Amino acid sequence: MAKIRANRKTLIRWKIYVDRAKMYIGYIQFLMIAFVLLEAYRESFFGKLIYDNMLISVPIIVVIFVFLSLIVGRIDTLWGLREEELRNSSNSNPVMRDILKNMEELKKELADMKSEMGKNK
Repeated sequence: MAKIRANRKTLIRWKIYVDRAKMYIGYIQFLMIAFVLLEAYRESFFGKLIYDNMLISVPIIVVIFVFLSLIVGRIDTLWGLREEELRNSSNSNPVMRDILKNMEELKKELADMKSEMGKNK
């Protein structure tokens, strides 16, 4: 049997896999909650209409779910929430801080080199 190495990198990789799986499970949970809600209203006119026509209503529910998800995602993009979240996350990540620091140093060196070249002409 292969030995499983549980070092820091492996644990972080596993955490990323679990986080990705949670995202996909969230989609399934959303649809399940929608059907639980519909089940609560099964005896209403709307519920009877849906349950009597399941072959039509299930694809419509999925299309509505995708459409609403796209709208929420677009609003999130327009408001810049994800970018701000990533910016805050990057600031707390030491690796990203080092990368940003190095990029700033490179920009400064490039600007200095350009100004030196301009003076020499």
